[in-house]
Amino acid sequence: MLGTYFYHEILRKTVVAFGTLFNDIHIQKENRSGDTISDLKVPLAYGPRSKFLAKLEQQQDLNKPIGITLPRMSFEMSSLSYDGSRKTSVTKTFKAVDNGGNVKKVFLPVPYNVGFQLNIMVKLNDDALQIIEQILPFFQPSFNVTLDLIDTIGEKRDIPVVLENISFTDEYEGDFSTRRVLTYTLNFLAKTYLFGPIAESTDGLIRKVQVDYYADTDTTTAKREVRYTAVPDPISAEPGDDFGFSETFTDFTDGKIYSPTRREDV
Repeated sequence: MLGTYFYHEILRKTVVAFGTLFNDIHIQKENRSGDTISDLKVPLAYGPRSKFLAKLEQQQDLNKPIGITLPRMSFEMSSLSYDGSRKTSVTKTFKAVDNGGNVKKVFLPVPYNVGFQLNIMVKLNDDALQIIEQILPFFQPSFNVTLDLIDTIGEKRDIPVVLENISFTDEYEGDFSTRRVLTYTLNFLAKTYLFGPIAESTDGLIRKVQVDYYADTDTTTAKREVRYTAVPDPISAEPGDDFGFSETFTDFTDGKIYSPTRREDV
């Protein structure tokens, strides 16, 4: 009923882009003289926090080095909601050229907010502070990520990723043999756009633009003074061709046509 099949992978691209922001976080250990003795890249995986905490509780060897299990980061898509504040007309369209040079008609996208939750799990609070300090300065409170939403027509947009809030929990309970887990939770909102199906354009290319200038804002009574006209040069130019534009001004006060760059007869 809604139409033909289409899938632009926009939500998938948004999830991947969000995860890419945090896939190169490191923590370092120093000795008393201030020399770096170890550098650890913090593992990042997609999944809920409860899954990773359950895995920690089921570890048989509680004496394993912390570098193998902790610190660790996980993220997941937590919500999806329509954003009415970024709404545009549902009937407006624009034209684009695909990779094969064909003209396509595209309706303006629908704004949606994608919620994400990033969990940072550590044993030592200093590890968490190192990770947090490598993230927070980039969000004031948003960080723009450029996504190729529809690669076939080259539709790229900047997607703001907004840091909404931060919370902290200490999962330590039990005796000294129980593993302690400090968890920082960061909630984000990615303001993305969803596109509908891409249709073939039946309207053809725009090959002439004409603008009339009036002496008054009321065009019903005002006298038209100047008309500006622009056409491709050559007129037979197609999308992807290297072409310029021919521009002229028609002055209705004297009936002459002038060049836009110099006040001379054409």
